[in-house]
Amino acid sequence: MPADQPAERTLSEENDARPLVLLTGAAGGVGTLMRELLPAHGYRLRNLDMLPVDGDPDAVVADLADREALREAVRGTDAILHLAGISVESTFEKILRANIEGTYRLYEAAREEGVRRIVFASSNHAVGATEWPAPGEPPIPVDAPHRPDTFYGLSKCFGEDLAQLYWELHGIETVSIRIGSCFPKPTSVRMLSVWMSPADGARLFDAALSAPNVGHTVVHGSSANTRTVWDLTSARALGYEPRDDSEPFAAELIAQHGELDTSRPEQARLGGHFMTDPPLWREPQATTHVAGATP
Repeated sequence: MPADQPAERTLSEENDARPLVLLTGAAGGVGTLMRELLPAHGYRLRNLDMLPVDGDPDAVVADLADREALREAVRGTDAILHLAGISVESTFEKILRANIEGTYRLYEAAREEGVRRIVFASSNHAVGATEWPAPGEPPIPVDAPHRPDTFYGLSKCFGEDLAQLYWELHGIETVSIRIGSCFPKPTSVRMLSVWMSPADGARLFDAALSAPNVGHTVVHGSSANTRTVWDLTSARALGYEPRDDSEPFAAELIAQHGELDTSRPEQARLGGHFMTDPPLWREPQATTHVAGATP
């Protein structure tokens, strides 16, 4: 595999032994949470977003389409945590630009600048058309075939396959994390199964950034939920030890919405309402940058 030369470090970076991580989508939902939590795990962050990042005047404000700005942002970093992009369904053209082309450009910048580790925020929507497991059935494995539920989910399938390609061709390691949802608390009955607390999110991102010899590894991103529907074995193999559980929120959510009912189309598949919402294929959307948690 090609071994590109690493980028030179600045003097200040050389004097600080903590790994420097480029955080894309730093102004988004998950990005904002991780800006607060990841430094406690021993990382320095270089924040990047196409919008200003609150509280960080040194953040890189740039679009992933800006090749030179992106290379400069990547230069000298030890790893990349890629959260940027549209995190809901949109038109194909907007998903293409933000999620597909943007992720490709980021991998190219990593290759050109010699960065060897990327953590890619994939999504449950890469397999969102998968049927919700019936009681007693085994959890959904990480090697379940891609079954995207939307153009958004399709873009995450692309990102996972791109990560595999750059590992095979260029030796860039990636952990692709299929995030269920990452909010301070779950907001639906479905989320009781796939929710990842922000604290567990930071633990998983830390494990994905620091575990040795990952090649390209796909893991599920959730807490240790009592009602889980997917397998966390590969995430635990990285050293991830989730500590939180959605169950304390269950009674309130069930009282509001009722138990999960897989006979209802919007609850029959892993992707939930993404499978049944009206398609946005021809409808222009106002939002082109939503770097947040996937519902």
